[in-house]
Amino acid sequence: MRQPGDEQSVVTSSQERRRELGQFLTPNPVADFMASLFDARPQELDLLDAGAGDGALTEALVRRLCASRLKPRRIFVTAFELDETKIELLHATLRRCQQECDSASIRFSATVLNEDFIAAAVPIVRKELFAPKQPRFNAAIVNPPYRKIRSDSSARLLLRSAGIETGNLYAGFVALITKLLADRGELVAITPRSFCNGPYFKPFRADLLETMSLRRLHVFESRSAAFSCDNVLQENIIVHAVKGVPKPEQVIISSSSGASGGSVTEREVAYREVVSPADAEQFIHLAEGEAQDSARAVMGRLSASLPELGLSVSTGRVVDFRAKEFLRQQPGRDTAPLIYPCHFNGGFVHWPKEKARKPNAIVSNEQTRELLVPAGVYVLVKRFTAKEERKRIVACIYDSHQVRASLVGFENHLNYFHINGHGLAMNLAKGLAAFLNSTVVDVYFRQFNGHTQVNATDLRSLNYPAKAELEKLGRRIADPGMPQEEIDALVGEELF
Repeated sequence: MRQPGDEQSVVTSSQERRRELGQFLTPNPVADFMASLFDARPQELDLLDAGAGDGALTEALVRRLCASRLKPRRIFVTAFELDETKIELLHATLRRCQQECDSASIRFSATVLNEDFIAAAVPIVRKELFAPKQPRFNAAIVNPPYRKIRSDSSARLLLRSAGIETGNLYAGFVALITKLLADRGELVAITPRSFCNGPYFKPFRADLLETMSLRRLHVFESRSAAFSCDNVLQENIIVHAVKGVPKPEQVIISSSSGASGGSVTEREVAYREVVSPADAEQFIHLAEGEAQDSARAVMGRLSASLPELGLSVSTGRVVDFRAKEFLRQQPGRDTAPLIYPCHFNGGFVHWPKEKARKPNAIVSNEQTRELLVPAGVYVLVKRFTAKEERKRIVACIYDSHQVRASLVGFENHLNYFHINGHGLAMNLAKGLAAFLNSTVVDVYFRQFNGHTQVNATDLRSLNYPAKAELEKLGRRIADPGMPQEEIDALVGEELF
């Protein structure tokens, strides 16, 4: 007999198991929307659902096809699900699909595989001697697991053996699915938006864009509404793409709140505006409205790169847990300042910070010298912002005239702009910080960055004003910590 509290413990255990596997179950309204995105109506549908969970995605598509005017003659489903606790629910869902299809005079069959999709798919993709014959799926619908995978894990090594390099399960799943799709096969996937930019997903991005032709990208305006039951905080997007066909002239960009019953807005955007042919990083831009279009047009008029400005941007060298023995809560004679995001205060770094949880200093000796940079004026940008912060890019100036020290350490949660490892002239620093803190840069940046991380690679990808323009802007700024409206007015007046 169940005791009071047993139900809660079962729920908690289930949630912990899902977190362990990286599972986030698809709410029915999201599943129905994903099912609506398929364009083709083949007479015989061979559907792949990898990481099927309880089968919500497959059921949504089957239900839609059964109600369609152009019904298929046959639907065959291959569903992979590793979590044995979901298998009974998945079979029950597929039985309902069978009943729907019987009522619609559609032949239906399904295979459930309670096994690791990556371990099963890689031998097929590699065409190993004793691997099963490669199936030819003409459709795939997927909500893959979201979980990082270590570089030495079996999943990472398996993916690498198939020519897939990624550090997250969701990208591995999608990459394998695209290899299993037949030409003109359709993919509808819901994933974190993080693959749209950054160096970590560049190989995955390049392969996806070469293999698949983007048709639609759907953005959820809320981080949590679509997956409110699972407390998901990543920004998620739905991708609809077709394999082995020419790139379209236009891509549909749509958005919704993610809440049940919420309205969907959509617009057509030129493909080259989503993925620029001139962008070596192949960032994927999601311009959801006129404000994003305007920001993209404004940024497109800028032509200077960081090398042309004589500038570089690097990630802070001090990884605190690796340098723990050298960190000090308060400065001393043998230390250098150690700057964290918590030292940002208005336009300038304020150091030291009393009663800070983070250390204020790092021992300066031969063992730490390579972690430090010479005194000077540097523009710092937070690598991570809290989800509730209004702006994604937050820049601040470190001025060695305010912090008297010959060396300084920047912690790894910061990016810093420099000139060959040394500081900038103050006017250039002020102009650069104001530009980075402007709303137009923030709006533009959010088109390809869907998470709270700002990588040095992202900052290198931006176009910048000419050096003379930044210096002229800097000369007009007395206090870099001025209100946002004043920053935007000055930046607009001087640069745009």
